[in-house]
Amino acid sequence: MEPTGPATAPATAPATAPPPVPRRTHRRVRAAIGAGAAVLTVLGAGVLTGFAPQVRLDDAVSRSLYAGDDRTALVGGLLEVLTTPGVTWFRVLVFLPALVWLVRRRLWRTLLWVVVAITAIGPVTTALKEFAGRARPAFENGGLTYESLSYPSGHSSGIATLVTVGLVLAWPRLTAPARRLAVVSGVALAVLVGLTRMWLGVHFLSDVLGGLALGTAWSLAVALVARGLPGGAAALPERGVRR
Repeated sequence: MEPTGPATAPATAPATAPPPVPRRTHRRVRAAIGAGAAVLTVLGAGVLTGFAPQVRLDDAVSRSLYAGDDRTALVGGLLEVLTTPGVTWFRVLVFLPALVWLVRRRLWRTLLWVVVAITAIGPVTTALKEFAGRARPAFENGGLTYESLSYPSGHSSGIATLVTVGLVLAWPRLTAPARRLAVVSGVALAVLVGLTRMWLGVHFLSDVLGGLALGTAWSLAVALVARGLPGGAAALPERGVRR
């Protein structure tokens, strides 16, 4: 009987590295960032210079959409609820379970870019408001009840950040049908929040569009720089892929 050698442990499959981010994805993200920055800049220039066509359009849209100084308490309360997803505390609350999960999984790079994206958009928006110096719409029960400035809309930049960061973060974990549903739902929510700002009479159309452009471009830029795009070092792995 031949001697047997020492028993060897069964080999374990090595962790699968995530696929690199396709160049096409990088190009599309850079294009989206550039488009968002361009919209923010062009509308901001119109605000600063008092560009007459933009001013007239803003005035016409705000007057047509404003719910009125004499709106009922029920309507006002409903609009305040619908506009809430754009505020900072709501955004942090939504992401809190994901942040706890990232801490437990020790995914520090992912945690870092998500926290930076969802918290720093507020100060960035405030700085741009101070630079533009635009007063809010002069409605007695609308813009005149606020002391803060108007361009760009903080609620709009906030909801765009919530939606964009959520999509980028969850994208590798979603199936194709779930991705389509998430995109449609996210866009619908962002549009709804933007509309509430004009129904409440606290922002002009260009404020809302500028805010949406800012939040989208900001979130994508942070993800790009931090390598948080799907397939990047700071992105979540796809289902079934171990790190």
